[in-house]
This record gives sequence, C-alpha cells and structure tokens, in this order.
Amino acid sequence: MIEIEVDGELFHPPTRVWRALTNPEVVGRWFADLHVPSRALEDPRLGTGDLPGFEAAVDVTVLDRQPPRRLAMRWHEAGRRSEVTCTVTPTSAGCRLTVREVLEYGSWPADLRTERERCYQQAVGVRLPAILDWLAFRQVDLRAGDAAGGPEVSGADPADPAVPARSRRRWATVAVAAAGTLTVGVALWVLAPADPRPAGALADPAPALTAGPSDGSPSAVSAPSRPTTGATSRAARPRATPTKISTPSPSVSTSPTVRLTARYETSAKRILGWTGEVEVSNHGAAPAAWTVVVTLAGDGAVVDASGATWRQEGEEVTFTGAPVPAGGSVTFSFDVRSTRTDGPEACRVGEAACTGL
Repeated sequence: MIEIEVDGELFHPPTRVWRALTNPEVVGRWFADLHVPSRALEDPRLGTGDLPGFEAAVDVTVLDRQPPRRLAMRWHEAGRRSEVTCTVTPTSAGCRLTVREVLEYGSWPADLRTERERCYQQAVGVRLPAILDWLAFRQVDLRAGDAAGGPEVSGADPADPAVPARSRRRWATVAVAAAGTLTVGVALWVLAPADPRPAGALADPAPALTAGPSDGSPSAVSAPSRPTTGATSRAARPRATPTKISTPSPSVSTSPTVRLTARYETSAKRILGWTGEVEVSNHGAAPAAWTVVVTLAGDGAVVDASGATWRQEGEEVTFTGAPVPAGGSVTFSFDVRSTRTDGPEACRVGEAACTGL
C-alpha cells in the first residue's frame, strides 16, 4: 500500500474551506478544472493531465460526503485506482485540512510519487490559502457607511450554517484591514483566466452530484487575510525546507576560472502571488559556490523554495545551494505571496544581474 498524506493549517472557517473544495469554479482556480457532464449529475472528471505527478485526467466517484468535515472519493487515473480523503478539522485559528491518498490498485514509479506529493504540498500550502483570502475579501462590502458600524459581510450562503452577528462583525473588521492593500490587485486577478498550475490538492465534485442550494454562493463568514503555515507531509519531502537561515551564505568564488551567470523566469502566476525559477550556470573550469539575491516588491514574502535554502531580510531574499559543477548548472524555484504578480524587482548572482527580467 502506497500512501501520501499532506496537512495544511488554514486561517479560515471550515465552511469556506469546504466551498473551495466543492465549488467547480473555485476548484479550477487553485487545483484543476472540474468537468461535469451536462445534466448527467455523475462521472465528474478532473483535468489533472498537465499537473506534476499525474499522467492523465482523473475520473472521480464520490464515496462519502459530510459537509463541511469530510469528503471521500475514489480516483481512476492511467490504469490506477486510489482512495482520496479530505478531512477538515476546526482549530482555534481556523481549521486544518488533511489530504490523504492511498493507492488501491496499480503502482507509482518513485519519481512520479515524489512529484505527486509535492504537487499536493504546493496546492494546500500556497494556492489554497490564496484562493481562501480571495473568497474572504469578496464578502466585505466596502460601500457600507461608517455610521452603520463600518463595512459589513455580504449575504449568507444558503449552503452554510448561520453565523452569529457578533462573529460576523469581528471577521469583517479584520478582513477590511487587509482589503486596502488587496483591492486593485485582486480585482484584476479574479477577472483574468486561470494560469497553468504546477501543483494541486483535491477537489470535490459533489456540487454536480447533489440537488439543492449550490456551494458556489458567497459564504456567510469573512475571514482575515493572514499568512498560513503552509502544507506539511508525513512522508519524506524532496524539496528544501523553507526556514530562515541565520548563518552566512557561501560567496561566489573570485577565481579567474569561475564565471557564473543566472537566468530568471516567472513560471506561474496566482491570485495572490507567483512562482519564480532561477537557473545558475557555471562557465568556468572549477566547481563554484553561488549566491543569488532576489529583490521583491513591497509586501512580497517567500513562503517556499525548492532546490535552495533561503533567508529574507526586508525586500531582499538570499538563496544558496550546492556548488555548481564546472560547465554545468543548477535550478531552483520559489513561491511568493504578494498582491503583485509581475515577478521581482531585481535578481543577481554575485554582482551580475540575472537575465530574463
């Protein structure tokens, strides 16, 4: 039995997380397009063929649905069969989402399983928190008069249980504090078509399988836009741990036989952030240590990195990693949460500017 399990701490109520897992439009923005046959009310399909760790689209059968706490599915993909369970557990700060996949039939090559696990980590730890922030922001009415007590939360979602007025006012007040910095950026990103996503988590096709009120209506609860702790996996992770590094980074050798260059590319854009990729090349005759410094804009913050260790001080993020072999190259990527999606302000390896900006 092969198993993958990923946890994510989310600063949003379970009802909002459930909506992000079950509304086809929302699922398509943070994981994969959910195709439901017209009027068939069965046999939904997830368009996961382009995601890392997936070889084809996934045909979904819902086994158990207990909103807003538990969703169990059977996935059929490329001759394999697995059981996938999403569990939402309330916490004092919001809730915890646990995604667990157990392979029942077939096999995963080692590299495919590693990519699949990382795909879940990226989706639960980066893209899902961003879409939840967007859902919370949409529910704050910025036009409400101050005399009436400030901005209010929009109408209730018929699929969600009623929330006490005192709780709604508290969440609305906190959400408005974040709204000032997100207003322009979110409005533009929401209208833009979703970009290809390199990773994802699980989706519930339940809206297509049940009658009654749609989960796609606005939720009654508005939550503060707060940074999440990201996703963690109980299995071995192939990526670098995104921790603050207090020790000095190795500097680039000044030997005349060493010449380093770097190329930057924004590989993905999201509603509240982007993913950058840097390739460092060594044109010299000896292995070389390297340091890449990326300057972010305004409120940007690195939340994860693969292929390098990193530390952030203000707007500057310093990346280091294994030495580059003579005549070779190394590549690392990093995820940024920001109200901008146009990449960094600057990038350099040693004193040389990165190309591609």
